[in-house]
Amino acid sequence: MYLGVGTAAKHADLEASALAAGVRVSLVDEAELALATDTVTPQGVVAVCQFRDISLADVVGLAPRLVCVLAAIRDPGNAGTVLRAADAAGADAVIFADDSVDPYNAKAVRASAGSLFHVPFVIGVSAADAVTALRNGGLQVLATEAESETDLFALDNSGGLGAPTAWLFGNEAWGLPPATLALADTVVGIPIYGAAESLNLATAVTICLYSSARSQRH
Repeated sequence: MYLGVGTAAKHADLEASALAAGVRVSLVDEAELALATDTVTPQGVVAVCQFRDISLADVVGLAPRLVCVLAAIRDPGNAGTVLRAADAAGADAVIFADDSVDPYNAKAVRASAGSLFHVPFVIGVSAADAVTALRNGGLQVLATEAESETDLFALDNSGGLGAPTAWLFGNEAWGLPPATLALADTVVGIPIYGAAESLNLATAVTICLYSSARSQRH
């Protein structure tokens, strides 16, 4: 861990806590700290961590009940927010498929607000392989599309979200292509009651994951 000398002076307990946990701490000046981060105003501490992604087989081995599969998403802020939402909803894993943005992107890491270190995630696989592995692992596969006739909340009320579920989400701008959408067992839509044309990807993910999490716990 790199700790700015100014931060260390203000927060002596931070260095002590890190050392007590076995973390090696290097005190650096502000100029050196700036070289280790891409933010304009660094917070005074930079951690160096090992990669945390796991394999698709590892996810299936967890006997998951709730998984989020992201196909070709591009925005790192969305990626990090999805990790945070998945963590909060108690999801078992997030899968970054079909050349999705790297969850290790600095903006994605910041947007995850620490959830990158809580939720198992997979990178570098295809959505088709992910769906096949998860379906073989006993999960139903649900996808989202704005114009679907199957209402998310109606499906929830009918008990359709109580089973182990993998949610499949597409790109922020164009959604899921037909071939990927066809991988799902059911395609559902989130009703919009106001004048908005659509929902942000991370917002849609949050609604769907929480709907499944609630149903699975009742």
